[in-house]
Amino acid sequence: MTKTSVPITVLARTTSSPAHTYQVIVPIDLAQVFKPWGPFPGVAEVRDQTGTWNRPGTSRQTWFTDGSKADERLTEIAEGHGFAYELSGFTNVLAKLISGVRGEWSFLPDGTGTSIRWTYDFRPLPGRRWIVAGPFKPLWARYMRAALTRMVTVVQETPGGIMEE
Repeated sequence: MTKTSVPITVLARTTSSPAHTYQVIVPIDLAQVFKPWGPFPGVAEVRDQTGTWNRPGTSRQTWFTDGSKADERLTEIAEGHGFAYELSGFTNVLAKLISGVRGEWSFLPDGTGTSIRWTYDFRPLPGRRWIVAGPFKPLWARYMRAALTRMVTVVQETPGGIMEE
């Protein structure tokens, strides 16, 4: 994060282990969990993925339900614990607000489950930080929370996720 970036973080908890949560969320079907909400489109599909989504350098294009797209590149993997990626090349209204986004996920043991932390660190274009940090931020946080809630449901419904005693 830089001084001019705008981080937005959401948190959730699942009863599944960190390893299982990681294994389900890293390759999750984005169209299954990113549904349209408020002013934001959902994910329609992913195209042109250059390999399995578990190695830094792998890239893909995320296409949205409004016909726009963004380029995504996996930048970091901490097997079983977290991952990070960069989004850029937006063709929707975000292209007028930001130069890119760094997404970061972490999965931490929490009693009999996992605490999930997901951050989008937006890099506003010059003169646009006030929009991203102001009216945009609470709307995007709600969009992220809705997607994260759906992801937790998928994690908990996927076999093999309950921690053993």
